[in-house]
Amino acid sequence: MDTLKDKIVLITGAGKGSGRLLARAFAEQGAIVAANDVSPVNVEEVVDQILAKGGQAKAYIDDIAKKVAVQNIINQVEDDFGHIDFLVNHAAVEPNIPLLEMDEWDWHRTLDVNLTGAFLMTQSMGRVMRSRGSGVIINLITSQDADNMGKAAFVASMRGLDGFTRQAARELNPHGIRVYAVENIQKKIVETVFTLLDLRVEEQ
Repeated sequence: MDTLKDKIVLITGAGKGSGRLLARAFAEQGAIVAANDVSPVNVEEVVDQILAKGGQAKAYIDDIAKKVAVQNIINQVEDDFGHIDFLVNHAAVEPNIPLLEMDEWDWHRTLDVNLTGAFLMTQSMGRVMRSRGSGVIINLITSQDADNMGKAAFVASMRGLDGFTRQAARELNPHGIRVYAVENIQKKIVETVFTLLDLRVEEQ
């Protein structure tokens, strides 16, 4: 796949899980990876691994649940690389706390990162992409299953993110921006996302 060569992809939550896998995979296909995470330890390791293999990547440490931080990340990436072609919203927190024992802080933090963070990134990136007339935004969504006991906040945030993604797709498509919800299954995530981008290229 050479369609990703020199494309700029911004991935939130790139330090672990599917974000980490996608960061490596995009870099292997020639994309320039802007890797965001709230903690420097894991994301800097990912960036170092990409650079060691001859790829291009840079870490951006900030909390995407805050508007100023989101705008700062996007501005920095544009200053470094000129523009952003793809946004992957992967950053998420997943507290495992029974509903009747959950602290209000855990509830708010989960929604702030998983849902508000995706909103802030999508809104800010959408405005930038609208000015260019193109762009792709991918929101990774973990589906609900039988193992979600004790994850009321997480389940609520994922359901909200799914609905938000559908609405964002309707509103941003007329501006040339494609918005997709992708089920976050690690063993399939790279294939799923790359197939999605291939389909988009074929449509042009």
